[in-house]
Amino acid sequence: MGQIIKATKHKLTAGRIAAFHCPKDKSRAYLWCAEVKGLGIIATAGGAKSYIFQAKVNGKSMRLTIGDVAVWNIPDAQAEARRLQILIDQGNDPRQVKAEANAERESARLAKEAAAVAIEEQAAREAVTVSMAWKEYIKSRKPKWSERHYIDHVKDMQAGGEKRKRSPKLTEPGPLAPLANIRLIDLTPEVVEAWAEEQATKRPTRARLSLRLLKAFLFWCASNPEYKALIKSNAAQSKAARESLGKPKPKNDVLQREQLPAWFDAIRQMQNPVISAYLQTLLLTGARRNELASIRWDDVDFKWNSITIKDKVEGQRIIPLTPYVANLLQALPRRNGWVFSSLTAKTGRLQEPRAAHHKACAVAGVDVTLHGLRRSFASLCEWIEVPAGISAQIQGHAPQGVREQNYIRRPLDLLRMWHVKIEAWILEQAGVEFVPVKTGLQLVKGNAAA
Repeated sequence: MGQIIKATKHKLTAGRIAAFHCPKDKSRAYLWCAEVKGLGIIATAGGAKSYIFQAKVNGKSMRLTIGDVAVWNIPDAQAEARRLQILIDQGNDPRQVKAEANAERESARLAKEAAAVAIEEQAAREAVTVSMAWKEYIKSRKPKWSERHYIDHVKDMQAGGEKRKRSPKLTEPGPLAPLANIRLIDLTPEVVEAWAEEQATKRPTRARLSLRLLKAFLFWCASNPEYKALIKSNAAQSKAARESLGKPKPKNDVLQREQLPAWFDAIRQMQNPVISAYLQTLLLTGARRNELASIRWDDVDFKWNSITIKDKVEGQRIIPLTPYVANLLQALPRRNGWVFSSLTAKTGRLQEPRAAHHKACAVAGVDVTLHGLRRSFASLCEWIEVPAGISAQIQGHAPQGVREQNYIRRPLDLLRMWHVKIEAWILEQAGVEFVPVKTGLQLVKGNAAA
């Protein structure tokens, strides 16, 4: 900036300011105030007029624009000039003071905006319902779960009221559906306890499982950055909720030795050969219902007589393919990659054999569930004094005791020796006669696939 301009000073009045203009032969002109040091008016060739303040700061000339004469009146402009001079007299540079003030205002503005965004985000988080977080939970955990476990989670939170494929009845709400629209932040132990009391009158057994699923879900939320602020405590750990649902009673449904003939007759007469073979194999292997339903043709080795099963404990296990079971599987249609295939299920494999099994049991006059068939295998093994570790390994139970866990390593042939004996004894008690031959298994009585 150039030197401070020295010119004639005048008392500023509205009329003088209005009459003041920049000469045509100049780019700008100045009108200085006689009453306040440094205050002046600059007029440009374009017709603009503004109040300015001119002074020296640390020995150097400085000029600041105060504002347009149309916006600022004379007293306010004089007051602003005096304020600026006071700052200089105090050793401050008005430009730096203005920059710092602007920076402070900008910082305050940004802080206010950030606070507003934080409030909005918090409000959005607090609006998250149990079902919204549940969807994220099962989506993130699905790769680590079995298909059955994932479906259990989906059904537990389903709203119900949807059409069924094979029934005019609509689907029922899942046990956790009453909690679906509750805000996650509002899911307190008292809410869960009230839910448990209501479910205890309808389906306590299923609700006990749902409570465990809910507890695992809330633990996940507590460790998730998006939801942990909404979880003060795990409401599903409520002792009162557990007491409302009661303790599970041990299941005792099992096929007795004398019931085997009636059960086999009813199962082998079923019209669906896939379900018939599946149920017989379920009993004769003691496998879990879903791990057996999930075997593919690639998992069955007819040459070396083995079946590879996806095990929920060890990941997978290999069990013997016994003669009668081999015959059942060889008779099945190979529609796709699944051994127990289905023409109607979306997955292409058997999904829900319980209804068919229930009807067959009614015909046979017995009462046993699908899991009861697994229990029956273990119980029937006692008749021929099969070592407990043998039947447990075939069924996929975790090894018990130091010897089983650390020392016993049974080859498949040893399991096969005992498994063939188990199968032969069960079929003998059921009245199913067969003669194994080198080229395969030849039945003497009945049709294995029905």
